Amino acid sequence: MDHIAANAGKAPILEMRGITKTFPGVNALDNVHLSVRAGEIHAVVGENGAGKSTLMKVLSGVYPHGSYSGEIHFAGEERRFRDIADSERLGIIIIHQELALVPLLSIAENIFLGNEPANGGVINWPLAFARTQALLKKVGLRESPDELITNLGVGKQQLVEIAKALAKEVKLLILDEPTASLNESDSDALLNLLIEFRAQGISAILISHKLNEIMKVADTVTVLRDGATVDTLDCHGGAVNEDRIIRSMVGRELTDRYPRRVPKIGEPILEVSNWVVHDAVHADRLKIKGVDFHVRKGEVVGIAGLMGSGRTELAMSLFGRSYGQNISGEVKVHGRPVDVGTIEKALRHGIAYATEDRKTYGLILIEDIKRNVTLANLPGVSRHGVIDDGRELTVANKYRRDLNIRCPSVFQQTVNLSGGNQQKVVLSKWLFAGPEILILDEPTRGIDVGAKYEIYTIINALAEAGKGIVVISSEMPELLGISDRIYVMNEGRIVDEMPTGEASQEKIMRAIMKSWEE
Repeated sequence: MDHIAANAGKAPILEMRGITKTFPGVNALDNVHLSVRAGEIHAVVGENGAGKSTLMKVLSGVYPHGSYSGEIHFAGEERRFRDIADSERLGIIIIHQELALVPLLSIAENIFLGNEPANGGVINWPLAFARTQALLKKVGLRESPDELITNLGVGKQQLVEIAKALAKEVKLLILDEPTASLNESDSDALLNLLIEFRAQGISAILISHKLNEIMKVADTVTVLRDGATVDTLDCHGGAVNEDRIIRSMVGRELTDRYPRRVPKIGEPILEVSNWVVHDAVHADRLKIKGVDFHVRKGEVVGIAGLMGSGRTELAMSLFGRSYGQNISGEVKVHGRPVDVGTIEKALRHGIAYATEDRKTYGLILIEDIKRNVTLANLPGVSRHGVIDDGRELTVANKYRRDLNIRCPSVFQQTVNLSGGNQQKVVLSKWLFAGPEILILDEPTRGIDVGAKYEIYTIINALAEAGKGIVVISSEMPELLGISDRIYVMNEGRIVDEMPTGEASQEKIMRAIMKSWEE
């Protein structure tokens, strides 16, 4: 607790005063204030679309001075950043949720990209490698500086990004959803690293939807809602908990984070038997090892497991064999064997898959909402092979209303939507395809508690309508909150099955650990 007393009397290293930023038709930030003390971890939270990322882009110079109103004071002086290089020169480093690493370059090349140690225009590689080794040691990585980024897992790539920030002599580290794609152990390692940096006097701004992580490390929490600052909370004052933060974020009580549903479960709608999948690149490696599972009408089935357990590979291989090779096994829909050898065939038999990576595979970000919504079922908005613009507009507006997609119009580009609203567009696309079985892979990743509740409500409505729903999630409380039955996967196998009423996080982890021992 020493850092609390030490920081309490410190002057702010950063003050953002009266920041206002507008886009055509949208007031993204409205007179926002943010004050960060030297050597503290300051969390910024809010629903998707609250303005968190916009505020950080103003701070880092992505949105240059003159494109917003208000003042930025850093290290005691007013700053007017023209671009991101300006803010980085002062030690303000932002690490975005989508990592900015070049996969086919080495760790050393990535760390010093654009910041290479050079003499007379010639890069000093021995010096770059020596510095890289020292930086990797600071973040707890043992990899060689010449290891390619593509050979690292997401958790280690995140640590390389932090090493890259340290190479630029960071004074204020901004992390935007740093643990969204990490498993629990990698998340803990990253949070512990932030605590170490705090002890060294480095300040950090942490943007995260994982409130349990914020409660673990944050000294102060600033809450944004609808582009405005609504609360600043001292985490060491004794009255701050997750419910208090949620109340400020959503402007209301969320008495139950998971909407209630009375299951009406019918006969099996999907049955998968002895499903075997080999790795997409290395044909000799088994990724899915004889999996059997089923989903009944009106049932929400959860699939739990650690990263790398094979959950996504199972889902993608069932959806038109969009992952893997040398696939074998049987798929039945309504008791009849079906061919799911292509995505078109899987859709024809009523199977749809919403990917975990909505930005890369789920949406065409440069297209508008209207075109994204109808993409998986173009015949549904066509006449004689020609798209009917009026029909497409009617369909898009229907899903905008039904799923409460927050946007000025369906002509807005999806890249400009918040994460939660992007996810609703993904769901709209697959719902318009008319599936009977919907596989949702990490459907609430990177979205806030309010938007999560809306997604859960949509899942419940689909189950109520008799659909079979499969939910893959790394958040065990989420699976326990929305599923009727849970399968546990590990190393390409289903190692346990349990009704949700008999399940717990401990029981799920015990099933995973037991499978390693066998």
